[in-house]
Amino acid sequence: MFDGEGVLEPLQHPLRDLYKADFDLADEAIRTGRVEETTRNREKYWEHWVGYCKPLGLDPYVDAATTTFQQRVRAISGFAARVRTGYYGNRKRVAVGTVRSALTAIGQKAAMDRGINPIHVDGGKQLLFPIQLMLDGWRKVDPPTTKKLPVEVDIVECMANMGRDKSTASACDRRVGDLGLVAFYYLLRVGEYAATGSRKVNAKQTTQFRWEDVTFFYKDGKNKLKRLPVNASPQQLLQASGATLRLTNQKNGWKNVCIHQQANGEKYHCPVRALARIIIDLKDVTTDRSTFLSTYCDESGTSRDVTDKDMRRAIKFAAVYLDYPGTRGIAVEEVDTHSLRAGGANALHLSGVSDTKIQKMGRWRSDTFKEYISDSLSTATDGLSTLMKHKFNFVSIAGKRLTDITDDTLSLDYDAATVTAQAA
Repeated sequence: MFDGEGVLEPLQHPLRDLYKADFDLADEAIRTGRVEETTRNREKYWEHWVGYCKPLGLDPYVDAATTTFQQRVRAISGFAARVRTGYYGNRKRVAVGTVRSALTAIGQKAAMDRGINPIHVDGGKQLLFPIQLMLDGWRKVDPPTTKKLPVEVDIVECMANMGRDKSTASACDRRVGDLGLVAFYYLLRVGEYAATGSRKVNAKQTTQFRWEDVTFFYKDGKNKLKRLPVNASPQQLLQASGATLRLTNQKNGWKNVCIHQQANGEKYHCPVRALARIIIDLKDVTTDRSTFLSTYCDESGTSRDVTDKDMRRAIKFAAVYLDYPGTRGIAVEEVDTHSLRAGGANALHLSGVSDTKIQKMGRWRSDTFKEYISDSLSTATDGLSTLMKHKFNFVSIAGKRLTDITDDTLSLDYDAATVTAQAA
C-alpha cells in the first residue's frame, strides 16, 4: 500500500519486524475500507489522467513545485472536458456527475500518494474556483434527471402471477416473481436480491442475501413466536407466520441487523411465502446455505442468477400490462427496480405508518427516504384544500397589542368593496 522501507531502514530486528507488522495491519485496514468498484474507477481515471498529462509535459500530481496554478487549472479543466465528451467511454456526452466522479478519482489518488488533492483549493475541501464554475455551467445545461416513481403492490402481484403460470413461465420467471414480492415488502435495494455485475468480494459494499440469511418463524399454541429449524419441511415453511432477513454488510454500513415481516394472509402474494418458495427451490438443488437467493436452475439444470436486468424487464412489462401510463399517468420510463423499494415505502406512508418505522425498516440513516414518498402523486395533496378553507381567526402577537388580522384587512376600503362585490 505505502512504501515503508524508508521508514523501517534505521530499525534493527526484532523492532523492525514489530513495526512492519503494524504497517501491514494498517494497509490491510485501508484495503478493507475501499469499495472495490470505487477503487477500479479511481485507477481507471488516474490512468487516463496520466495519459492526458504526458503530451503536455506535466507531472500528473500537478503540485506547486512543478506546475503553476494556471497550468494546473488548464490541465484539470481540459481533462474534465474530454471526460465530458465521452472520449473515455462510448463517445457520447456524459452528465456532470460522471465528470465530477472522474475529477474526484484523480484527486483522491494524488492525495493517497502525496497527501495533496490537486483539484481542491490548497489546504481546503472546496474545488478550485474555475473548476467549480465549469461544473456549475455544465450542470445548468444538463437535462433534469428522470426520477423513478413508486409503484403499487399490483405490479409485484402481476410479476408473481406471470411466474405462477407453470405452463408458460420459466424458472427465471418464477424466481423474478417471488423476488419482486420480497423486494417490495422488505424495502430492498436491487443489489440485495439480484446479481448486478461483478461477484467479486467488496466490488460493492451492498451484498446479496443468501439462504443462510433467512430465518422463518411460527406461532405455537400460546401464540408465541418461535423459530423454525433449518431442516423444516416445505409445508412448515409455507405456513410460517413470519420471516427475517439478516443484513451482513449493506450500502450505508448496516451490519447484522434484521428485517422482519409477518405473513399477510395471502395464499400466494405474500412475502413470507415467497421467501419460503425460494428456499424450497434452493433445497431441491443444493445444500450450500451460502447460495444467493437470486440463484436458480434453468430448464437444462444449469445454475443461473436473476439479474437486475431480469427484474427491470419484468417490472416494465407489468407496468405496460396494467396500463400504468393510461391509468396512473406514470410512463414506463419512470419505473425501474428502485420503484419497488420506493413503492413499499410509499405504501407504508399512505397506510399511516410513522416515518420512524419506515426509516428503520428501509435502513435509511437519514431522512432521505422521504424522497420515495412522492409529492407528484395525487395522494400527496388529498384533503389539503379542504383543510385550508377553514378560518382560524389567528392574531398577530408581534406588536404591542393583539390585532385581529382578518378584521383589520376587511376594514380597508379596497378589500371591503371586494368582499361586498363577492357577496352580491
